[in-house]
Amino acid sequence: MDITPTSSAPPPTDSATRKPEDGGTGSAGQGPGNNPAKVKGKAVHPGDRIFLGLSRGSGIALLAIMAAIAGFLGYRAYLAISQNSVNFLTAFEWNPQGDPPAFGIGILAFGTAVSSLIAMVIAVPVAVGIALFISHYAPRKLAAPLAYVIDLLAAVPSIIYGLWGALFLVPYLDGLTRWLDQFLGWTVIFDMSTPGSPARSIFTVGILLAIMILPIITNVTREVFLQAPKMHEEAALALGATRWEVIRMSVLPFGRSGIISASMLGLGRALGETMAVATVLSPGFLFTWHLLDPGSGTFAQNIAAKFNEANDFGRDALIASGLVLFVITLLVNGAARYIIGRRKEYSGANA
Repeated sequence: MDITPTSSAPPPTDSATRKPEDGGTGSAGQGPGNNPAKVKGKAVHPGDRIFLGLSRGSGIALLAIMAAIAGFLGYRAYLAISQNSVNFLTAFEWNPQGDPPAFGIGILAFGTAVSSLIAMVIAVPVAVGIALFISHYAPRKLAAPLAYVIDLLAAVPSIIYGLWGALFLVPYLDGLTRWLDQFLGWTVIFDMSTPGSPARSIFTVGILLAIMILPIITNVTREVFLQAPKMHEEAALALGATRWEVIRMSVLPFGRSGIISASMLGLGRALGETMAVATVLSPGFLFTWHLLDPGSGTFAQNIAAKFNEANDFGRDALIASGLVLFVITLLVNGAARYIIGRRKEYSGANA
């Protein structure tokens, strides 16, 4: 008896024999959703078009606003600098109402740079330490209220900081300034030319600015540290690393770019701070390396102090100094973006 074996396999279907370009499964990994032609030719939802238009329009509007600000500052600055009788960048005097007018930003650039440098030297290490404590050391019941308090400090108005600095910080810094003059006066920068004078100096301004930018740097740095890959930290702990070694090998490399970004945000506020500096600093166009002596000035403080009493030409001179501050801020932000762009491959974000 001849028995012909029969196959139990089901007959092939159209989807199994359909070619990949026809929308069938074909080989593994190719389906209707993976066809580039289909995805590319897919109709765009109206909401996507609206969002794309709004995003593109916002970017163009921002560039237009920046260009308008730069154009306005440049035009008014040209009107003033064209009639200036001294070098605008190096002169140490400010008398735009004189005949002939003479004004320069030497003192303002020095005061702005030194006060911001003092603020950054004090604030950045303290902010990084606080951020590490909140994110990796403090218990959750303590970390949440502490982070909330720091967020509130970032919302305090500048004039409040200025009043606190003038009424509380300046009197209580007398002891510190005398101690610095006595033991570190040989360094010149801590030598007081007039001992016993109030601590309304560029050094006091730097301390006040450090307190003001501390919440900004702390908040941004804390959020970056919280995003560090947990697998990296757990792997380091499994290998026997201590808590500090885990932070040094995993958290800090990952958050390096974030620390730089946070520091640049704080520096931007320190460069442009107005009312707090004007309330604490004793203004005076006198160049000196003695940081504990009253006097000096910053760009923002000089504009706030002299804008109301200046005539039209004097306001143009103040706008010219504002243009310099505008350029400095752009250069600082550009440098920060360049540093972040170079170091992002070492941050650990792609690991």
